[in-house]
Amino acid sequence: MNILIVGSGGREHSLAWKIAASPLVKRLVAAPGNPGMAAQCELRNVAVTDVDGLVALAQQIAADLVVIGPETAVAAGLADALAAAGIPCFGPTAQAGQLESSKAFTKAFCDRYGLPTSAYAVCEDAEAAKAALERFAPPYVIKADGLAAGKGVVIASDRAEAEAAIEDAFGGRFGQAGARVVIEEFLEGEIGSLFALCDGKTSMVFGWAQDHKRVFDGEQGPNTGGMGTYSPAPVFTPELVEQVRARLVDPAFAGIAADGAPYRGVLFVELMATRDGPKLVEFNTRFGDPECQVLMLRLKSDLVPYLLACATGRLAQIPGPEWRDDAAICVVLAAKGYPGTPQAGGVIKGADADFGADAVVFHAGTTRDAQGMLRAAGGRVLNVCARAGTLREAKDKAYAAVDAIDFPDGFCRRDIGWRALG
Repeated sequence: MNILIVGSGGREHSLAWKIAASPLVKRLVAAPGNPGMAAQCELRNVAVTDVDGLVALAQQIAADLVVIGPETAVAAGLADALAAAGIPCFGPTAQAGQLESSKAFTKAFCDRYGLPTSAYAVCEDAEAAKAALERFAPPYVIKADGLAAGKGVVIASDRAEAEAAIEDAFGGRFGQAGARVVIEEFLEGEIGSLFALCDGKTSMVFGWAQDHKRVFDGEQGPNTGGMGTYSPAPVFTPELVEQVRARLVDPAFAGIAADGAPYRGVLFVELMATRDGPKLVEFNTRFGDPECQVLMLRLKSDLVPYLLACATGRLAQIPGPEWRDDAAICVVLAAKGYPGTPQAGGVIKGADADFGADAVVFHAGTTRDAQGMLRAAGGRVLNVCARAGTLREAKDKAYAAVDAIDFPDGFCRRDIGWRALG
């Protein structure tokens, strides 16, 4: 098979790493890719939102499958264009992708189809948003409606902070994504990430993990796109997994199909395990980042048949995935300044070292200069991952690799996995 991966982050690097191990793959191309992915893929400099360019590239390499990594490519309608060209695609249409690209859409969707979620208000301007705060108690959850790279959520401890967040959103902090704001009830419980595949009709649960959103140790500081993750997570008991499937996954796939947009790809369910059962925090219409990284380390099965089955409507014909009993962990090395304005261009040494068979470094925001030096080129720069028989052993391996990498302009959290380890 010839496969095209769309994206350039740590999620896409981990997908490339796993896909390249498949005996089914003849040629693997990434657009635009990153320096780390060059070890598994041919790289082509085509942007993830250049729909015409990506379709042309898929045709040029005679792609048997295109795998969409980032949400921006989903929202741009890449899956729709590939379908029109007759090219199988792992990733939902732009219409189905509204489950991520618009939080207001998703809240209304939950109302229509009875998915449990928090109370909310959708606000078109700052004055209406400030008035809506009267309906909620602190802490206040303020969300940009559109795509904001995982950084469009502010949890405000008091009214003044909430009003400042509202002013920031409507003042352009998140660009067009903040032109509308959703205010939500704060949910008490433990957060988790569950993934499910669908081919338009058939679906299956495809792993779970727990993410760390706050930038600093002890869950302090602003929200980020994710500073680390681990799998499996103790919060996901068999009972919780079944509840999430029955209350959130199945109704979501049935509902979006009833809306005329059958879902093909992976749905990421971010949920809060509350005293009243699981409630939806938000949907993402792609693999999580950095959750995908730990799932790929733990997945024993060949990934490619699942991706192809979703794209071609054949998921019912293959058994559920096999998972390693091992635990896996991912530690994000970010550039100083993230999630604000990160310091770009910092030199990175040692990321390509051999850390052993069960440790791997995925590139998330890197570039190589004219002299071949690896440099930071984003907020989240490297994903340092490890797998071991226990989570504590995996954590020790990952942080040993972190400490061996020379990246003076970088930082990381040192407490990834704390909920499971105590």
